[in-house]
Amino acid sequence: MNNEMEKERHILSIDLKSFFASCECVARNLNPFEVPLVVANEKQGNGAITLAVTPYLKKQGVKSRGRLYEIPKNIKYIIVPPRMSLYIKKSEEVIAVYLDYVAKEDLHVYSIDECFLDVTDYLKLYKKTDYELAQEILEEITKRTGLTANAGIGPNILLAKVAMDLEAKLYKDGIAKWSYDDVKNKLWKVKPLCKMWGIGPRMEKRLNALGIESVGDLARYDKLKLKDKFGVMGLELWEHANGIDLSRISDLAKAKPLDKSYSNSQVLFKDYNGNNVKIIISEMVDVVCKRLRDNNKQGLVIGLAIGYSKSIGGGFYHVMKLDNPTDSNKDILKVCLLLFDRYYTNMPIRKVGVSVGRLTDKDSMQLNLFEDFEEMQDREKKDKIIDEITGKFGKNSLLKASSLLEDSTIKERNKKIGGHSA
Repeated sequence: MNNEMEKERHILSIDLKSFFASCECVARNLNPFEVPLVVANEKQGNGAITLAVTPYLKKQGVKSRGRLYEIPKNIKYIIVPPRMSLYIKKSEEVIAVYLDYVAKEDLHVYSIDECFLDVTDYLKLYKKTDYELAQEILEEITKRTGLTANAGIGPNILLAKVAMDLEAKLYKDGIAKWSYDDVKNKLWKVKPLCKMWGIGPRMEKRLNALGIESVGDLARYDKLKLKDKFGVMGLELWEHANGIDLSRISDLAKAKPLDKSYSNSQVLFKDYNGNNVKIIISEMVDVVCKRLRDNNKQGLVIGLAIGYSKSIGGGFYHVMKLDNPTDSNKDILKVCLLLFDRYYTNMPIRKVGVSVGRLTDKDSMQLNLFEDFEEMQDREKKDKIIDEITGKFGKNSLLKASSLLEDSTIKERNKKIGGHSA
């Protein structure tokens, strides 16, 4: 291990079991380990998504985030509608437990039912090992909220998370601890790749196409080839496969936008998925890039936000820092699609956002040694011509062929925000 990794942290990754379903059981004074309860919007019919099922049903092979019609007909169950206000309230109760043990800067709320805690500087205070402290925190969660949780312990955020995801549920106390020694004998054996944190089904397919089937395959793959294929994300995938994660919870807790950014977002009029939402992402990238060029700016950090349907809740927001700033539609779209393929989990989509930050003035063209100079010049000329035409004759005067498809929204959005600016 390198010197930066020698000082190991003590990180806890804690996830509340069957959170939505357990909240509903607690509210009804029911035991989620004994009751066949499903959280779903019954008004949507037999095809409604099961937002959560109790551990009792999971033992019978019923999966969360499936469809009601997929539940075997021989299994009897109770359906209750989702109540986000209840789940937010219970989540706040659990966070209050964490804050009794660590300061805000050592807590990172990852999602409504999952958090990371850095307990490195608290072990002497509580005179406990990280394992003993995890046990106490899980017991306190149950005592004060009625909910149960699993925990992973590791020397960094990544290993704590995968310990929790892959192993904690196998133990009676719901706790698993991994060290760097477990990378080769546990992490590398993980297959299929989508079982690994940070690799979604779509990214898995792209890695499979390179002959990468397991996390071990990814760890042994040429990292420079991964960078060439996926940019900075390729290096991060390689590092995670090798158990490397230098991020600190204290940095995540105080992370704030450091500068101005350009962004574009929209709430969609129907549910989109991994096949048709890329039209929307492409159109939004075009809008942001035109704004960059209009203001003679380029950006170094690209962000993509995806919000799932209201009945499901949640989504993701991730960013990627480029090697060089850009205002190129092609470059920014490529990053957004990489982020989408990596983190999308096949849920219905109702909100999309694209952002470009870390802005700088575009005084000259940033040369990319791996791209033909003439090609870069041609692309800039093409973008400039398109901007001039749409500026003179209106935003709908020149559209991509994909903008004529049924799932496109750009024509209507252009009308609402001033499609004809001549």
